[in-house]
This record gives sequence, C-alpha cells and structure tokens, in this order.
Amino acid sequence: MVARLRFPLMALGMLGLVAAMWGGLMRLGWDLPSISSTLPGAHGALMVGGFLGTVIGLERAVALRKSWAYIAPALSALGVIALLVALGLPSPFWALGPALLTLSSLALVAIYVSLLRAQPTLFIGTMALGAAVWACGNLLWLFYLPIYQTSLWWAGFLVLTIAGERLELTRMLPHSPLSSPLFAAASTIFVGGLAISVPLLDTGTRLLGFGLVVIALWLARYDIARRTVRQTGLTRYIAASLLAGYIWMFVAGLLAISFGAVTAGPRYDALLHSIFLGFVMSMIFAHAPIILPAVTGLAVPYRPSFYAQLVLLHSALLLRVASDLLGWSDGRQWGGLLSVFALLLFMGNTGLAVFSGIRTTANRRRASISHTAGPISDAPS
Repeated sequence: MVARLRFPLMALGMLGLVAAMWGGLMRLGWDLPSISSTLPGAHGALMVGGFLGTVIGLERAVALRKSWAYIAPALSALGVIALLVALGLPSPFWALGPALLTLSSLALVAIYVSLLRAQPTLFIGTMALGAAVWACGNLLWLFYLPIYQTSLWWAGFLVLTIAGERLELTRMLPHSPLSSPLFAAASTIFVGGLAISVPLLDTGTRLLGFGLVVIALWLARYDIARRTVRQTGLTRYIAASLLAGYIWMFVAGLLAISFGAVTAGPRYDALLHSIFLGFVMSMIFAHAPIILPAVTGLAVPYRPSFYAQLVLLHSALLLRVASDLLGWSDGRQWGGLLSVFALLLFMGNTGLAVFSGIRTTANRRRASISHTAGPISDAPS
C-alpha cells in the first residue's frame, strides 16, 4: 500500500524542480509569467528541499523498507505544495512550507539513525550528518536567518549525502590506511565551517571552502570513477558525470576560500551554482539510471544521448560562472537559461529511456509467451 506512494511523491518532487527552475529564471531577469512575485525567493528551497529532499528521502525509505520512513518524502512533497500555495502570505501561513521541510529533514535523520543501528559505518554516519545539517539549515531558515546563510547548510546536506554515498561504493576497493581518517577530517572541517559561518560568515565560508577542496580531492583520488571512466556505455557515462562534478566541487571550494562572506551578487551566484549545478546536478545525472529503477521499478537503459545533457549542463555553467567573474550580466542570464535547457533535456532523455525500457520488456514478454505456446498448427483437429 505504502509503495504506491512512490509515483505521486516523485511527481510532487518533479513539480518542485520545475517550479524551482521557473523561479530561478525569474531571479536571473527573464520575463516570464509570474506564478507568484515571491517565487524567485523560494527557488533554493524548492530545489533542495522540495525536489532533492523528496528524492533522497524516497530513496532512503525504499532502502529501509519500513512504512514509517515514507513520512520523510511525504512531508517534503507536501512542503512543495505549501511553498507554492503560501508564497507571499503573512506569517504564520508562510512558515508552513519551512515547517514541513524541517519536519521532513528530522524524519530523514530518524531514517539514518535506524540505518546506523543496523550498520554503524562511516558512510552512513556521513549521510546522517548531512541530514542533520539539512535540519539545522531548515531550522535557521524557519527562524528567519538570511537565505545566504541557510543556503550554505542546504549545500552541506547535499555534499555530505553524496560524499557518503560515494564512500559506500568505494569501501571494497584497496585503500591507504589514511583514506578513511582523511575523509572524516575533511567532513569535520566542512561542517565546522558551516557552524562557524553562523556567527562569523567570512571565516566560516573560507573554512568550509577548504573542506570542499579536500573532499573533492579525496573523491577524485579514491572514487572508483577513476577506473570505470575507461570502460564503455552507461558505466563510462556515470564516471564522466562524477568526475566533472568533483571538478566543480573543487572550484566551489576555491571560490569560497577566495570570496569569503558573499551575501548577493555575481560572486554569490558563482559560488552557489558551482555546488548546486556543477556538483549536485552532475551527481543527479550520474545516479538517475541507478536510483530511478530502485525507487520506481522502472528501468532506465543507457542512451548515448545522455552525454548531450551533460555537455550542455557544464558548458552552460562555465558560461555562467565566467560571466559572474567578468561582470557580464547577459552571459550570466544565458548561462542560467541553458542550464534549465540541460535539466529539461535530462528529464526528456530519462523519460525516453524509461519508455524504451518498458517497450523492450513488453516485447520480451510477448516473445516469451509466443515461444511457450509454440507454433499454431493449421491442420484440422
């Protein structure tokens, strides 16, 4: 019964993604029909909490195989609706969306606590820490901390969640005895920077930037993608997406170290989108062919056209970040628009791959039935 919630929850998560892209284009200055004048301000919350929070919560709930675990993605999906309906309304109505996302993040922490009890490992602990960071960021947002500070915590949620997942996949590889302590130290520095950023934004931002650089170097050194990028097909595509994402995490870390406290403007745009588009979306592109079948049961066969979305995403982001650093506002706008096209292409390619998988499965079933039934004889009985 609960498993039937997967598709409507995923659909609401996708609604959050579409609304976030719409609001993001409005923030960039594109003249689009306005759903709400405050939609651009909810761009980050819809993308991180509404879309990614729902997808990650759903993935963890499926992995845990407990009915109560679906509370996490259900609350974040409801948060999408609340953010869209209550946008612009006075408090306490406005607080409904942040409150739902906060409860969702706390439910995700509970999922990881349950997983940790069954398997106390560094990678699950890292992902649990990411969920706790998301909860802290949501609480800070709920109590009116400026969005330029809460967005760093939202980024921390995704960085630690993805890093923990990659750490899990590398545990069977031969590593140096220092690899795990180095990973733990880098994560600690990153989280320490987040904590310090609340009272001391400049110092905290530079410290978390150093943590990002070390995590990116660790992933580039120890992730299996270094080996699998030499293979073919889906395996190579996933590895290429991962390695490109690590480069952008490294760039984001350097920008954070260089800029320190940024609260708005081109530098703020360059820093955040190096993380959210360059790193996080690369990870989404890489993991979608694996996560979607696990969550929905629908296969996502590899298509060479997957590379088109990857190239467009990184080309658009390169244009955007370079324009931010050079002060070219038109380039920044076009980079943002092309990034949206890359995400739409990703959604279209994924949909076509799913349809292809369904059709292939149906053809195999028909062939199997035909083979089992045997040839039909025209001889009279």
